[in-house]
Amino acid sequence: MVSTTLSSPNPTPVSRERPRPPPPAVVEAEQQWIFSEEELLRTPSIMDGMSPEDERMHRRKGVNFILQVGMMLKLPQTTLSTAAVFFNRFVMRNSLKARPGYKPLHQYQIAATALFLATKVEENCRKMKELVIACVRVALKDPNKLVDEQTKDFWKWRDTILYSEDVILESLCFDLSVEPPYKTMYEMLKYYGVEHNKRLRNAAWAFLSDSCLTQLCLLFTSRTIAAASLYAAARTCDIQFPEEAGKPWWEVQYVALRDIRRACNLMVDLFEHSPPKDGEASIYAPPAHDAEEVVSEEGELDG
Repeated sequence: MVSTTLSSPNPTPVSRERPRPPPPAVVEAEQQWIFSEEELLRTPSIMDGMSPEDERMHRRKGVNFILQVGMMLKLPQTTLSTAAVFFNRFVMRNSLKARPGYKPLHQYQIAATALFLATKVEENCRKMKELVIACVRVALKDPNKLVDEQTKDFWKWRDTILYSEDVILESLCFDLSVEPPYKTMYEMLKYYGVEHNKRLRNAAWAFLSDSCLTQLCLLFTSRTIAAASLYAAARTCDIQFPEEAGKPWWEVQYVALRDIRRACNLMVDLFEHSPPKDGEASIYAPPAHDAEEVVSEEGELDG
């Protein structure tokens, strides 16, 4: 369990504008895509006979694909996060398991198309040729593979992305409004005057990046995820944020503590065995905890 006790005080700016509650229209739009943990066990794939573990594995593979292609294209993390949200929302309405008369899209097809949409939504567009080449190289696990308009794989992936774009847009009901938690988290850091605290900032950023590989975006709003990242980072860095008018910082930021703790505990359950990154202590487990190696899973596109 994640403790609510933080220990060392942190100076804050004297003059600052109080946070405003999220706009009702944004809250209403986001709530349409928030599900309970029980509903996550009744997705189309699971109802078609796929085990929850297998479905989570397919989700991880799809988001892993997005992250690797995104790194190859030098896309910002906000774009990759938006693509991961599109991917997870699509899987909430479409099965990944084949059945008579139905052939599902492969998770890599969904991932590639979700990334294509995210680059346009976040205005970080890349040429179709660049995207296709990166997808082929990641899918075939060959970063140096020669891919051009003369190869079969190029046209196969290009046609797949263009066809799947309409399929995903229809499943998402053309709702492409996504609030990436990164901006919200940074605004919270600025509000408390700790945006230059590199260790705190990196820990919060790592939490958000790791959350892309989970279903957190289907369980909590982006503001809650941002607050949870700050909570976990502050606990790791032993920093305490001040109360205002008798209210703790999470109430000032319009987030419920129970939701922050749930989000943190879910991340702990998923990542407490993850190895430290770049020699830094894990924000999900004590430094002395024995970590197990997490292996990245990839594969080829079927069909």
